[in-house]
Amino acid sequence: MKKLFLYLPVVLLIAGCSSSGKVSSLLFAPADDRQLGQQVSEEINSNPQEYPLLSEIEYPEAYQYLNSMKQSILRSDDIDYLEEFAWKLKIVKDDDVLNAFCTPGGYIYVYTGLIKYLDNADDLAGVMGHEIAHADRRHSIKQLEKQYGISLLASILLGENTSQLAQIAAQLAGTGAILKFSRDAEEEADNYSVRYLSDTRYACDGAASFFQKLLDQGKAGGTPEFLSTHPSPSSRVQDIKDKVSTMNCSTQLIQETGMTYADFKASLPN
Repeated sequence: MKKLFLYLPVVLLIAGCSSSGKVSSLLFAPADDRQLGQQVSEEINSNPQEYPLLSEIEYPEAYQYLNSMKQSILRSDDIDYLEEFAWKLKIVKDDDVLNAFCTPGGYIYVYTGLIKYLDNADDLAGVMGHEIAHADRRHSIKQLEKQYGISLLASILLGENTSQLAQIAAQLAGTGAILKFSRDAEEEADNYSVRYLSDTRYACDGAASFFQKLLDQGKAGGTPEFLSTHPSPSSRVQDIKDKVSTMNCSTQLIQETGMTYADFKASLPN
């Protein structure tokens, strides 16, 4: 039997922080984030035509490389839900899609198109940090609450209205009706990406490098998957650089030993 872990009683339906400093959602508890994420993950697994996931058995080196990056980010002191969320990662084989997304509760998906588009590990770490922030700062569940309403989302968590899971997955992936994050959520995710990476060997401005490349190549207006769900104001790159300057963190590219980013890209299917 599915369980729903609601915060009760609810006095004010506003987003904020709990007394522990962790982000509190409008109503749902972190366990609900994870449960919804698992349900969306199962929906994605059941639809290999829309989400062709690479096998961890067939591509162990690729997964080892990417999971090592993920673990480096998750060791940051700024991660609030390290134990509560799943933090599982999958690679989606689609070279035409420049995207990555993370469900509520920490199920991370990275497209091969994004991996091959980027030049170095630091840029990908910046994007991954941004996506992890959307889950850890609970932006995704808040947006879903706003769009679907508490009653419908609760019914989905309880195993009812499961037909909505395909729509939620498509919205998170940017392939269906758009689930846009607010500008405040985007700014916070960018800032936390810098904070996460400042605790790693990756350049802490990796997210800025990704957006700068999009701008330089003129794709900022023509990348429907990532930028449709992650609005990109013109000041975004500069805002990240300002955060880097405030934190005075390292922007030196990681010096990789063993498997390099080029090796990682070469390990993926053509």
